[in-house]
Amino acid sequence: MALIKPFRGYRPPENLAHKITSPPYDVMTSDEARKMVQGNNDSFLRIIKPEIDFNSGEEPLGDDLHNHGKNNLLDYIEKGNLVQDTNFCFYLYQITMGNHTQTGIMAAVSIEEYNQGLIKKHEFTRPEKEDDRTRHIDITNANTGPVFLTYRNDGKLKNVILEILNSHPDISFTADDATFHALWKVENKIQIERLIDYFQVIPALYIADGHHRAASAARVQKIREEANPNHSGYEPYNYFLSVIFPHDEMQILDYNRVAKDLNGFTEEQFHESINKNFDIIPIPYPPSPIPKNNYSMHINGKWYQLDTKTHVKSDDPVEGLEASILQKYLLTPILDIDDPRTNKRIDFVGGIRGMVELERRCEIDCQVAFALPPVSIEQLLSVADSGQVMPPKSTWFEPKLRSGMVVRLLD
Repeated sequence: MALIKPFRGYRPPENLAHKITSPPYDVMTSDEARKMVQGNNDSFLRIIKPEIDFNSGEEPLGDDLHNHGKNNLLDYIEKGNLVQDTNFCFYLYQITMGNHTQTGIMAAVSIEEYNQGLIKKHEFTRPEKEDDRTRHIDITNANTGPVFLTYRNDGKLKNVILEILNSHPDISFTADDATFHALWKVENKIQIERLIDYFQVIPALYIADGHHRAASAARVQKIREEANPNHSGYEPYNYFLSVIFPHDEMQILDYNRVAKDLNGFTEEQFHESINKNFDIIPIPYPPSPIPKNNYSMHINGKWYQLDTKTHVKSDDPVEGLEASILQKYLLTPILDIDDPRTNKRIDFVGGIRGMVELERRCEIDCQVAFALPPVSIEQLLSVADSGQVMPPKSTWFEPKLRSGMVVRLLD
């Protein structure tokens, strides 16, 4: 089952939504965010990446930084950049990128069910990132960005969704990245009950993106429960903001790797070492998408196809992932990159940036790049169902949810 609840969200006025809403906090660096907000003082990045209000190296740290974000949030509410809905609502959130469209339900989701494993994970979290998001949620007293969830679609929700889509959206705009975003407020009591009833009988929800936001919300819940002698379990802090999309509307792109050096190998020695587990074939440019059990490698201005040899393939839902095979048979034994979550000699590039970005990184600060096939949604669900986790940075979801479309306060 999945317990979802309507809430009174804060939304930007439709005529300002394109200026106020922003990409998520974790898809850009602080310097990239500073450039993005030039000429736009209303960007929601001032709340989720408050360091952009300061010059690089001069920003406050820790709680002081998040208090600045909190003050920005309160200022947005006071001046009408974010306006609270009168009634408790769900929201229908539709995103279109090119020919791809996905439609999800924005709702408050139970942290107790997350703690019980009814909301399934496929990644570990990093303690320092979890610490930072915990402070952000607790200090701002808000869910400023939703957790991206999915569920196995059986088609039974289709008629309710179509009924809502037939009305005029409350917000609609095209973002700077050419993605189209539309939001419908769902306050009809019959529609709300149908949504609640539907999710009460589905087997599980799955985190697609936002593991750190979910884990941090759970930590804030525990902090507030322990500080509240009258805790009942019904307080808003017992839930986190989410958007729940059907699994067959999800789009996962490749998540690629760049390594800073060759671990002391010459290029010829590196090729020889790789050849034990991968066939190396020169190619003019990587195919799109890259086929299963294949990789594209860029080194010294040239592209190669790496075909996984039979003896390293696996039918295990985790061991058989291309990211797992690359880590086990190349990154760890050859490049000595043991833990990709902490090793400073590896970096990750989302597939939305394309092969051009891998070439660029190899020109400025890296020696070798690997492009991987995208993980399928069925692989993700299979790993989560097995209770296992994927290697770090296995999935890159597009299109991205906009932060600031709906904000949920915890009081």
